[in-house]
Amino acid sequence: MRLSEWRAAAPSKDAVTAKVNAIVDPVVASFGIGDDPDGWVAWGEEPGQRYTILIPAAAGLVTIYVRVNVPGEGPRVAAKLIRWNRVQIGELAIETQGGHRLLSFQVEQLVLRGADAEADRIAAFSLDLFAAVDGRPALERRPAPSARTRGGVAPGPGVARAGSVVSASKSAAKPVAAKPARGTAS
Repeated sequence: MRLSEWRAAAPSKDAVTAKVNAIVDPVVASFGIGDDPDGWVAWGEEPGQRYTILIPAAAGLVTIYVRVNVPGEGPRVAAKLIRWNRVQIGELAIETQGGHRLLSFQVEQLVLRGADAEADRIAAFSLDLFAAVDGRPALERRPAPSARTRGGVAPGPGVARAGSVVSASKSAAKPVAAKPARGTAS
């Protein structure tokens, strides 16, 4: 999800006030990852007080720690870029029962958990991180499967995307034209 989408879905409006965004946006811009990058926001238990933003970049994972209101100071942000070879990621675990999915994934000491649609978003984010750590292209997401799927099983989460591991701005990535098959006229 884009940062703007996370802000629109914030569980606490105090977490995304103009005052908070005014200190987060320059930090995001300083890492050269665009104005509205794809990423993950780990709201935690007290999103009105603190939360963490994770944004994949070409050089590594940008981790932004936001304190919404430091007494006597106002909002505070601390950020770092963790090179891909130093990013700590855990296992991607999924459990299904009765048509529901429960997923958990650990990245940089944060445990991301979700069910159903949230599980799908966590899976997509985690697969992008796995690809980046391995130096492979990120996955291109397919549209949601239709009601009829082969054997009742939905197709896999994505296919390899041509281009860089993680582009600075995924929206700026240009698709690569397919090469003609051997033996055909071009």
